[in-house]
Parts: sequence; structure tokens; C-alpha cells
Amino acid sequence: MSQKEIDKQFEYSHLKPLQHQMKVDGLVINYAEIGYDSLPVAFFLHGSPGSWSAFVNFMKDTELLKKVKIVSVDRSGFGDSNFGNGEKSLEKQAAYLKPIVEKYHAYGKTIILIGHSLGGPLIARMAMDYPNLVDNLIIVAGSIDPDLEPHEKWFRVPLNFTPLNVIIPKSFRASNKEILYLKPELEKMLPLWKNITQPVTIIQGENDVLVNPKNADFAKKMLINTHVNFVIVDSMKHFVPWSHPQLITQAIFKALEN
Repeated sequence: MSQKEIDKQFEYSHLKPLQHQMKVDGLVINYAEIGYDSLPVAFFLHGSPGSWSAFVNFMKDTELLKKVKIVSVDRSGFGDSNFGNGEKSLEKQAAYLKPIVEKYHAYGKTIILIGHSLGGPLIARMAMDYPNLVDNLIIVAGSIDPDLEPHEKWFRVPLNFTPLNVIIPKSFRASNKEILYLKPELEKMLPLWKNITQPVTIIQGENDVLVNPKNADFAKKMLINTHVNFVIVDSMKHFVPWSHPQLITQAIFKALEN
């Protein structure tokens, strides 16, 4: 389908996201997609907690859907992907994501990964472990520096075990588990950052109180074998996909130029 035909069809189309499930290593991973199969694919990975629907407003952006097919995934432990049973290993989370990305990559499409918050280190891990499947990374307020992880074991450790973990909401149970183990998971990635050669965009707010803005400095230090574009906004807080969605959309458009 030509760009002219796509533009014409968008004059009257009302696309809606479709949900799918894929069984990976015994777990069902849920994801939603919207858009034309002929286009590059933008994969969105949510933070903690979250679900694929965190990015539903991007799925309503007809200008964006003229350029990319959008896929948004429920990470393991969230949404309809093994809800409540968080996965602490970023390596395993990347392995769960791999077959879904492979499905679209098999069609020869450009693959752009967008990760918000804890989704940030996950897409970095994807690029480290499966470089041939990834063409571009957009890390949005990503928790990537192990030294900047807050010291929260005093309350996260008790919440990770019974009886407390059975009385908190399942989404927070899953979130607590992966955040509790995030620092050592990030430490495992330290020698692998040099392997990332895909173009990377770092979007970070200086007023982010949930993810230290100095994570952007870490990216500058560690991403030594690729081009990195930094989008730093002084007044911006953590929830960029909702407060400044245009920054992500612009980063996607820029990635398509590479």
C-alpha cells in the first residue's frame, strides 16, 4: 500500500487495537496491535506497574499511524500476561518479548522499541541480547543506572513475601518484585552496554522525582558505540507518555529517518 493510499484511507478509517496472545516458555504474553502491516513497527513497553493500555492515546494518533504500526505489550506480571507474578530477570523478560518482535521482524520491517521507566532497561536488554531484531531505541525516563536505584529494601523485602504479598493488589505485587531486584539486574548489564550499536534517543525530565535525571548522564557514559540523541526538558516530570507525548512521537519520526 502506497503512502498516498494510506493517507486516503485514513480520511475515513476508524482503526481499533486488537489484542493477541502468544505462549512463550509456558507463559501467555498478551499484546495489542493497531495499524497497517506494510509499515515499520513501534513497540511500546510500559513501566511498573502498567499495561499495554498505557499507550492507548498513541494508538489514536492518526498522523503516527500513517507512519508506523503500533504494538504495545503487557510485560510479564501485568495486564493479561501472568498477572500478579512479576519477573525479576530482565534477561527473561527480553526472552518473553523476543518471539513477538520476531513475528514482525520476519516481514522485514524496521523495529523501533520504546520503553518508559522500567521498560527502558528492558528495551536496552533486548538490544544487547537480540541485536539483529532491533533497529532503534527510545528510552523514556528509563531506570538504567544501578547506582541511582533508591534504597527501598526496608519496605520492599517484607512486601515480597507472605503474608504481606497476598494482601496487596496483584499489580503492585508484581511491581514490587521486579523493582526489588532491579539494581542487581542493572549491574548484570554493565559490561553489555558497549554492545549496543543501534541509534538511541534518551528522553528525560529534570524534574523527575521517580527516576533520577542523572540516568541520562549514565547513558552518555555507557553508550559509546552508537549515536545518542538526548531530549532533556527542565520542567518535565516522570510521566512523559501522558504529559509530553509529542516528544515520543517526534522521536519515532526521527528514528524512521535513520
